[in-house]
Amino acid sequence: MNSRRTFIKHAGLAAAGAIFLPSFACTAATAKRNVGLQLYSLREQIPHDVKGVIEKIANAGYKEVETYSYSKEAGYWGLDAKSFKNLLKANGLTSPSGHFVIDNFITSGDKELLKPLIEGAAAVDNHYFTVAWMSEPIRKTLEDYKKITARLNEAAELVKQAGMKLAYHNHDFELHKHEGGTTGYEIMLNGTDKNLINFEMDLYWIVRSGNDPVTFFNKYPGRFVMWHVKDMDKANHALNTEVGTGTIDFKSIYAHAKQSGLEHLIVEQENFKKDPFVSIKESFDYVNRELIK
Repeated sequence: MNSRRTFIKHAGLAAAGAIFLPSFACTAATAKRNVGLQLYSLREQIPHDVKGVIEKIANAGYKEVETYSYSKEAGYWGLDAKSFKNLLKANGLTSPSGHFVIDNFITSGDKELLKPLIEGAAAVDNHYFTVAWMSEPIRKTLEDYKKITARLNEAAELVKQAGMKLAYHNHDFELHKHEGGTTGYEIMLNGTDKNLINFEMDLYWIVRSGNDPVTFFNKYPGRFVMWHVKDMDKANHALNTEVGTGTIDFKSIYAHAKQSGLEHLIVEQENFKKDPFVSIKESFDYVNRELIK
């Protein structure tokens, strides 16, 4: 009898849960994405006052930051990884991704060079270990890009062991056409293991190179889990401006966020005509109000 009562009780709870499930699912589906900031935007400020800068970023409304410039010796702008993680937590921030330069590994294949960087990323709970840039000497030809692609696959295995996933952040040089009209970006997208490697699309550089982000979303669905949302100045395309005040139609791009596989939307601005903290607040407000509403 008791077992039957228990069964009926559990069945009733399950039925009640089913009643509320659609409402819960709807709420989850409409939850707003967090807005992040690439800390490189404030590269002139953060080395001098890391705690104050992080506090101002949080006060502007951001919930995530993307790091750059970590080294085992200097940590995160003079803070060791644990202290920096605690600073983020105290300000209600997380860091889903960090930017790293791994040219020396791509050249040599020495995985020992990666390990301190991977440890630094894991220590602040990065989900993505993101390759930020490659210097010109190692990316001149398609053969170079084939080597880079192989190295990225190797690095991704090591990153996976640390509980993260490798990502690659583009500029415009990857879109330059080589013999046969092929680009380095295509080599990397087609040759990297999609189960181990995703991409962070810098929308500014894709648009500035004359390409359409949505074309890539359609051809490689689900691969672009992060975006850099960086606007193009109307008068001078070589400059950035506050998101929503430039030439890039972010609304039409954001309409394809699902096809992209978007998880993290990260504001970046590399040059300013006004106070940088006023600027990053204006960009946050536009993204929060107009894109992820």
